[in-house]
Amino acid sequence: MKLPDFFQKFIIIAFRNSIPKSENIVKIISQNKLNSGIKLLSLGLLLTLIIAGCNSGGQKPLDETPTRGNIKIAVDESFQPLIDTEVYTFTSLYQNATIRPEYKPEVDVVNDFMRDSVKVIVTSRTLSEEQIAYLKEQLIVVRSVKFAYDALALITNKENPDTLLTYNNVRDIIQGKVREWKELDSKSKLGNISVIFDNTKSGNIRYFKERFEIADTLGDNFFAVNSNAEVIEFVSRNPDAMGIISVNWVSDKDDPQSNLFLSRVNVLAIAQEFANDGSYYRPHQGFIADKSYPFIREVYMTSRETFAGLGSGFIQWATAEQGQRIVLKSGLVPATMPIRLVQVRTE
Repeated sequence: MKLPDFFQKFIIIAFRNSIPKSENIVKIISQNKLNSGIKLLSLGLLLTLIIAGCNSGGQKPLDETPTRGNIKIAVDESFQPLIDTEVYTFTSLYQNATIRPEYKPEVDVVNDFMRDSVKVIVTSRTLSEEQIAYLKEQLIVVRSVKFAYDALALITNKENPDTLLTYNNVRDIIQGKVREWKELDSKSKLGNISVIFDNTKSGNIRYFKERFEIADTLGDNFFAVNSNAEVIEFVSRNPDAMGIISVNWVSDKDDPQSNLFLSRVNVLAIAQEFANDGSYYRPHQGFIADKSYPFIREVYMTSRETFAGLGSGFIQWATAEQGQRIVLKSGLVPATMPIRLVQVRTE
């Protein structure tokens, strides 16, 4: 049976152009003197071809779900060892999920989030009230979940015999009141204290500026590098230096890289602010959990997703049992899972 002329023209247009201009075909159908049944059949065929044409232009991307998709997240560089492990484990369990973490200073991470460059971020602070209000005006609901407890570790060179500092010692160094090691120990043979931190836009240095109410710029003995790893490297080569890092970089006893870093520097023990009992605490897991170590902070996962996508799925998994066990193994303290402190005494 021979097809009517308009049908031949319809098929030629459809397959030649992969249905890019379906309005032309509709026009052809409507202009021909056909009964309503044939026109309805023709429009049905048009719809079928449009659907087929849309699916023929390459493989259709997977719909995003809590365990499937391809997303980018922005993460404070301080938490790279922990988040690398979380992402690796999650994507190994859910092989249709791809999560690409980008590690940056805290300020850049938050800026990416506010510009909608990423839907999920990991930082040591929540958004400000002004930032939340701005996003609310854009009809964006922000959700932040406390994920872990971290500590800021102070590290020194192996040649530095001073491994104990009081809370006030640290405050005076950060405020610029103490600038030489001899001011802390008259017997010290070291010179000026060089304070090394990871980045001028870092959450690490922001923590201490807020803690000690420093509104002005830091002293000329403060130096920024590019990462926590570079802080460790610099301190390991300079006896006068004191570094500020997330303990996350030296807390995983099963990680060869963490153990290598730990072997190259001292991690200082700090006395509590008002304590006078001679007790000093290093940023070990138990002392973070019971807040004996004075410089602890929360780690947050924040999302602006408007649906239950891969970012939301990752956050839910990371704050559930499997993700929190990774936090525990890394040497940090889980925030959403109960922990048990065990005191071990040697007789």
